[in-house]
Amino acid sequence: MVDSGGSASEDRLPAGRVGRPHGLDGSFHVTGARPRLLALGATVTIAGKTAAIVRRAGTEERPIVRVDGVEDRDGAQALRGQTLTVAAADAPPLAEGEWWAHELEGCVVLDGERRVGTVTRMIELPSCEALEVAREAGGPLLVPMVKDAIRDIDVAAGRIDVNMSFIED
Repeated sequence: MVDSGGSASEDRLPAGRVGRPHGLDGSFHVTGARPRLLALGATVTIAGKTAAIVRRAGTEERPIVRVDGVEDRDGAQALRGQTLTVAAADAPPLAEGEWWAHELEGCVVLDGERRVGTVTRMIELPSCEALEVAREAGGPLLVPMVKDAIRDIDVAAGRIDVNMSFIED
């Protein structure tokens, strides 16, 4: 499993974007949310300013948050479209077999010893997440992040071994 959602620098992880205001107290919907980064009390950076999440409501799919210092609907509206980021060091640890999307970007994709291409980004599909791979020859390739398609991921070595016979069938 990969926690996706946009690109990131090594020290910051994108947690979503400020969406439309919710109510009058400065709360707002978060679009493209990475819910595990939006816990009550977490520190986020929006538009160059750091603030704590002081309210967390909604669902995992449609979270609603309010951050310290944003006190009304106009304040939330002024932030609309801004990216929320979290310091990577403050992110909750991932379980065995999980990676942040930015860790996989740039990895070489191989089918055994044959080089297939390079991961350009993570895409969230309705049924699963997929790696978009710039192929050595041909157009882009989507590799679903499922056990049958991915044999091994070695982030430290920058290598992902895939089963092309599963992908091309």
